[in-house]
Parts: sequence; C-alpha cells; structure tokens
Amino acid sequence: MTRLALLSTSDKTGLVDLARRLVSEFDFEIVSSGGTATALKAAGIPVMKVSDYTGAPEILGGRVKTLHPRIHGGILARRNVESDRTDLTDHNIRPIDLVVVNLYPFEQTIADQQQRGVTDLAAAIEQIDIGGPAMLRASAKNFAHLTVLCSPDQYETYLEELQLHGEPTLEFRQACALKVFAHTATYDRAITHYLSQVSTPTTPSETLPKTLVITGQEKQSLRYGENPHQAAIWYQSGAAGWGTATQLQGKELSYNNLVDLEAARQIIAEFASLTDEPAAAILKHNNPCGVAQSATLASAYQKAFDADSTSAFGGIVALNRPIDAATAQALTQTFLECVVAPGCEAEAAAILQAKGKVRVMILPDLQSGPSVTIKTIAGGFLAQASDEVLTPPSDWQLVTKAQPTPDQLAEMFLHGK
Repeated sequence: MTRLALLSTSDKTGLVDLARRLVSEFDFEIVSSGGTATALKAAGIPVMKVSDYTGAPEILGGRVKTLHPRIHGGILARRNVESDRTDLTDHNIRPIDLVVVNLYPFEQTIADQQQRGVTDLAAAIEQIDIGGPAMLRASAKNFAHLTVLCSPDQYETYLEELQLHGEPTLEFRQACALKVFAHTATYDRAITHYLSQVSTPTTPSETLPKTLVITGQEKQSLRYGENPHQAAIWYQSGAAGWGTATQLQGKELSYNNLVDLEAARQIIAEFASLTDEPAAAILKHNNPCGVAQSATLASAYQKAFDADSTSAFGGIVALNRPIDAATAQALTQTFLECVVAPGCEAEAAAILQAKGKVRVMILPDLQSGPSVTIKTIAGGFLAQASDEVLTPPSDWQLVTKAQPTPDQLAEMFLHGK
C-alpha cells in the first residue's frame, strides 16, 4: 500500500533529495504546503498541496494551513485501535506514515534584529510557528505508529532505516520523538525569553521572568569537566555567542577553556566599542592577571602581560581588535592556552602557527553575552540580570579625604579618559 508523507519545512536543506527518494525508492505519496510544495514541484517531484488534500484553503495570510482534521487525524490515529480506524474510514482520512517539519526561524530573526540593533515585535510575532509545533508534537506523541523528523541531519538515517527494515524501528521512532520534544521546548523557550525582554517591567523584579526556561542543544561533547572524573557537554542556547565562533587553530576546547574564555569575553566586551582604544585582558583560572588599554593592540597586550607575567603563563587572552602581526608576534613569546579576538589578519594567522597548540578563537561579536546569568544551588538555581552597566567616574561617590585626580580616575575606570 502506498504510504503517505507530510512535508512542511522552513529549512529546505536536503528536502528535494529526501522527497525524490521517498517517491522513487519507497513508494510514498507526498502532501505538502506553501513554499515546500512549490520547491518540490519545481524539482519535478509529484506532490499534493495540503489545501487540495484537506479541501480547505490556506487562510489568514498563511497562518492557517495544516490545522485540519484530515492532517491531525492522519497523524494521531492509533492503527491498533478499532475505533480510530473506523473514524479514519468514516471521515476519509489516510493515516500518515512520515511527518517532516521544521519551524519558522524565530531565533535567527531575533539574532538578526539584535545585530542590526532594532526591535521589531511585529516581525518577530510572524515568525512564531503554530502549525509546525502542532504537527511535530502530535507526531511525536504518536511515535508508536509513525516517524517524525525535525532536522535535515535525520534524513539519511531515516532512509537507511527504510532500506534495512522496510520501516523504521520503534527505537528509532522514539528517538526521533524525543528530539522533537526537545526541539519544540527550545523553540518555546526562545519565544518566552524574547517576549520577556521586550515587555516593559513595572518593578525591578519584573526584569526577569516569573518562569525561567533553560534549554540547549548539544554542540560538543567535552573530554571531561572541571576535573577528569566529571562528564561534560557544551550546550548551545540561542543563535549568538560562542556557537558562532570560529577556531583558527589549536587543540579541541575543554570545559575549563570555555569557562575562562567566557570570563575573558565578559571583561573585553566592556572595550568592544569601535570608539574604545585597543585593549587586552589576560586571565588564568578564571581570574584576571592583567587588563590594559593602549594606542596599539600590541602595546595593550604587553601592558596586560607585564601586570603579572608569571600568572599569565598558560593563560587566556582576549583582545578587542583583530589580531595584527605585531600582536601575534608578542603572543608567541610565551605559552598561552587560548586567544579570542573579533578577527585575525592573514599575516598574524601565519605567525601564530609557530604556536600551533594555542587555541585561537574568532568571535566577531564580543558583546553577544547572556542577558541573564545563572548559578545552580541544591533544588534550584539563582538568576540575575547580567552586569552590563558601566558607571563613569562622574557618577562615582568619592568617600576618601584625598580626592583622586582626573588621570587617576581614568586609570581606575580603565576605559579611556
């Protein structure tokens, strides 16, 4: 009997190849909506539009497409329950064997807005997917009877399951369902976080949400945690931050590297404006060894290094300017674990190869830090708004009898005169 697949994707990666093989090798018929149907038709793949299958047109500018009993009945029907089978027959509903859905790019939309320095609530609202999560959750609930795929990286494995077993195993379907629920939880968390940020608080406590949802997608399995006996994984949450960094050279990042790199990023982020002088920060075991500004990046690094050259050995360096040749040469004069900067010139990259084991990270947006910092305690966690306030010396309360000079205040402020 011909099987039925429902395909509705925002990310079209691998979609055409998947659909072509479903039809040509495994005797599937395909129902699809909107842009997905258009892409498949353009590739010469037979496809029935959802509106033709349901007999109900897309309405409200595409907000309602797949919210229909012929779709959700086909997804949620239990093949081993007689009354469910009867309902399918009575209402002319075909059971759906495969659901392939990924969601509107809400997080990417917000990241793009943040990069442009704008807040467009109306545009963000339109990227809140409704039909997609409904289909994903319904399919995941009914994994005993169908397969649901929410990411292009699952397509090849699914096709291999069909080749090996004729249909995916229950274990595979359950694993796919688990991935879906994690995916939708992450999606909802991003929406909750964004709406809490754009809401206007009436009291200081309302700058943080009443319910804080924390989700993350595994980015990298780490060799171990703070100590060799501790397991560790790097989870990515959101579209910004360290997940966007590029590693130019060096060994794989460790748990302690990432902790130190983030501490270094937090310091150097205060000097990340283009109006700031070149600045460098050196840390060791999460503690600053030296922080300095100067007319050139190389001299800023040298000043920071000279503050405590002993502790700087094996440390982490953060720079607020792309690494140039002179700075790269200075960096090679001692042993360092990691260097992070918003860029690296080609000549500098060649020089740093002399110290091939040092991890060189390029993080273009040094200010893309979390808006909330979290610390776990037994039975829960504490959260506070990130400390992004930079109070100038003019707002300081000076309580000593001896009043500092303007130059001394500038030194204490460490942020230019």
